[in-house]
Amino acid sequence: MTNPKTNQKPNSKPNPAWTGMVAVDDTALAVTDTGGTGTPVVYLNGAYASQRHWKPTVAELGGDWRHITFDGRARGKSRKSADYSFEACQRDLDAVLTARGVERPILVGWSYGAFTAMYWAERHPDRVRAVVNVDGALPAGLTGAEGHERIRKLFRRNRLILPLVAPFGLAARMSADQHADVNIELNEIAAACAPVLERVTCPVRYVLAAGDSYGSKDGEQEDARAALEPVLARNPNLKVGEKVASDHGAILRKDYRAVARAMREVASAARQSTAGGDA
Repeated sequence: MTNPKTNQKPNSKPNPAWTGMVAVDDTALAVTDTGGTGTPVVYLNGAYASQRHWKPTVAELGGDWRHITFDGRARGKSRKSADYSFEACQRDLDAVLTARGVERPILVGWSYGAFTAMYWAERHPDRVRAVVNVDGALPAGLTGAEGHERIRKLFRRNRLILPLVAPFGLAARMSADQHADVNIELNEIAAACAPVLERVTCPVRYVLAAGDSYGSKDGEQEDARAALEPVLARNPNLKVGEKVASDHGAILRKDYRAVARAMREVASAARQSTAGGDA
């Protein structure tokens, strides 16, 4: 029987709720799994954010879903590492899925996490049910020497603030230069990601914010959102669910209901794409 709230068939075997640490490479990640028999959802954080930002979305969807959240390296309650690269984030997602025995989840990514989700979906099409991107996975970024220097200046200018906001999930336990390294790599990935987005075969919904994001100016974030349009035209699996009024940093706090709606929509689309099979 299909759950009318999730539009998915529940798993036959219940999964116990669990909170703990998952080892990967030279570190360990703090993971929370609500368990249950609902459709599994794995939430992927912004670049320096912690899992706490997903609480409104999880509460909105309730217990009919299996919610898995985790802190990235040096974020939240997770331990530090010698590797904060994008590829390390891909390995972290794999480690969490393996440790919790999660098969074909919906991946929900905010900002940096949206890129993690889309690259994972492109590389592992048989292991993903659907994706929801929250103002991320946009094909535009600051590149080259000038862009890199601008990013470094931004984080060096805020170096004294970063440790103060890290406990609130707004920065990582990294140096200013390490923050910059993460952001520089992401911008290079973003600028070159269009072909990856075009190859994703599962249902994808975007929830887009308005205005600029941290470090952007003069409408750069809106330009990045506009750059998504040609990709949408080339890949019918990708659609914009909603564009909301809140900005990039506030979207999970103010427009979590839009994120929840997008999740329900992709869950339904994924089920329909399997022609009534066990999605």
